[in-house]
Amino acid sequence: LEVTPGYYQLRTNLHVGDVLARLRTPPGDTYQRITFPEGFTLAQMAARLADEQPKLDTEAFLTASQQATVPDVYGRPPGQTSAEGLLFPDTYQISNADNEAQVIERMVGLMERVAVNQEDLAEGAAALGLTPYQVLIVASMIEKEAKLDADRPKIARVIYNRLDIDMLLQIDAAVYYGTDVDAPFSQLRQIDTPYNTYMHHGLPPTPIANPGRASIRAALNPAPDPPPGDPICRDLADPTVGCHYVFYVLANDQGGHAFAATEEQHAANVAAARAAGLLG
Repeated sequence: LEVTPGYYQLRTNLHVGDVLARLRTPPGDTYQRITFPEGFTLAQMAARLADEQPKLDTEAFLTASQQATVPDVYGRPPGQTSAEGLLFPDTYQISNADNEAQVIERMVGLMERVAVNQEDLAEGAAALGLTPYQVLIVASMIEKEAKLDADRPKIARVIYNRLDIDMLLQIDAAVYYGTDVDAPFSQLRQIDTPYNTYMHHGLPPTPIANPGRASIRAALNPAPDPPPGDPICRDLADPTVGCHYVFYVLANDQGGHAFAATEEQHAANVAAARAAGLLG
């Protein structure tokens, strides 16, 4: 038997015939399907990969992500090496011959194919007055905040409206990024990090997760603001001027959100959410 050098997975107590059968299949021909869900961070992807494919290492994956070749089209700021938000979440066939850098390369390549080539990220970002990288930052926040597809474009509109008036984004998911997720949110809000959108205006410095197609599409195609006849516009002195989506909060146990144009409406929505046991 001539064995191709590489990594073979053998269970304990295998019959010698089964061992020989495994060794006859080269590592490059042995694949495993591994799924990385939308909204996974780099750290979560690394952990999932190492858990499913023991020969691959969490730290090696994270190191490879820092060294990945990323297309210039995104417009990452100079010196920014994080690949967060640039790996497309999907199910990948990973062979026993793959290393961490090769997996990263495929994930970066699929994000380019989906976001840049299929969703016209560069052109759409330019129409919004943003860089493609900034749109992916928005998409990552939508991915972490939205549970229902119908809410994604509205959340995008809230983010852009707040950016337009230099209002704090107050995105809870951004505050959690890179922190102890078990820590009380009231405590995390007091920690000054670049991702604390309750302290710092504008977008976080990087995406906070790896967004899927629906969130990228929503970031590129935000919902229009509500028309004057919409119920949330009726509280305004002049509903024909300045009726914008500015607030949102959980509204039901399916993960849907209630949107508001005024602080008073938002306070009522928050009270209703608390009464329904939706908020901590």
